[in-house]
Amino acid sequence: MVFKRLLGSLGVGGPSVDTVLDPGAVAPGGALTGRVHLKGGEADFTVDHLTLELVARVEAEHEDGESEGSVAFGRYEVAAGFRLVAGEERSVPFSFPLPWETPITELYGQGLGVVLGVRTELGVAGARDKGDVDALAVRPLPVQEAILEAFGQLGFGFRSADLELGHIGGTGQRLPFYQEIELAPAPAYAGRVEELEVTFLAGPDGMEVVLEADKRGGFLSEGHDELSRQVVGHHGVDQVDWNAEVGSWVRELVERRAAYGSHSSYDSHSSYGHADGHGYGHGHGAGHGSGHGSGGPGMGTAIAAGAAGLAVGVVGGMVAAEVVDEVGDFFEGDEEAEDED
Repeated sequence: MVFKRLLGSLGVGGPSVDTVLDPGAVAPGGALTGRVHLKGGEADFTVDHLTLELVARVEAEHEDGESEGSVAFGRYEVAAGFRLVAGEERSVPFSFPLPWETPITELYGQGLGVVLGVRTELGVAGARDKGDVDALAVRPLPVQEAILEAFGQLGFGFRSADLELGHIGGTGQRLPFYQEIELAPAPAYAGRVEELEVTFLAGPDGMEVVLEADKRGGFLSEGHDELSRQVVGHHGVDQVDWNAEVGSWVRELVERRAAYGSHSSYDSHSSYGHADGHGYGHGHGAGHGSGHGSGGPGMGTAIAAGAAGLAVGVVGGMVAAEVVDEVGDFFEGDEEAEDED
């Protein structure tokens, strides 16, 4: 039908949609809030549904190399079954929780180069229009921030962050992709480790921290050198000496790697803290002291100051601004590819 084709692009005479997220970054598991502003077109329309979709730019590894595409990781219907008369202006408030495993896009306000967005879908008369994508900013949970800060204090430097399609075996991962935060080795490990990758898999009761040294083939292949997993809780973050805690994780990983070479597999006997009924720990290492120590400048400084030669080019908040401009362009291009199909 001509009507549906016109509606699919919300063309001349059709309703318009503008989604506005409330200011500020949201933490994983926190409430994403805002409003969807609707303006009626030249005729009356019955809106079947108004849906917000969380989308991410994700890399996929395959035999021919790597490719990028958008992956949806949450859909939330914020309104349905109402009449939008010609010229009417209506504002629909919304609030829904982000998945606990939502990747972080910034640390101390510095962009990490990870692209997340919120796409608005308007369904009218059986047709669906996927509108513009608004950039989504996600800050770390307190325990994530403490762990990353400890890595910086220990002398590790930030290299890049990306999202990989796939599942890490032996974990409670729920999303179809995971975030890798790539760190340059601290001076104490120079020559022993070329790179360390950190993945957070958070849940309501705690968080798995997966560490990998010198990835060669990824979590999904046999090419990795060594993986380890730790489980921590969300509570009592300020009572843990995270420098000592994280330092012990890295030493254990590097020593095990040195002892067994690149043939060792995922260590299912890693420390899990004092797990509760949900399988999460409550701060393994709690009681080691307090504070974060002063061994290095911290990860926030590492991201801002060490970024000039890094892959994602994070200098101050520059990447955050670039990502905001990039979000719409990336998902718009991906959406055009879907339409062609």
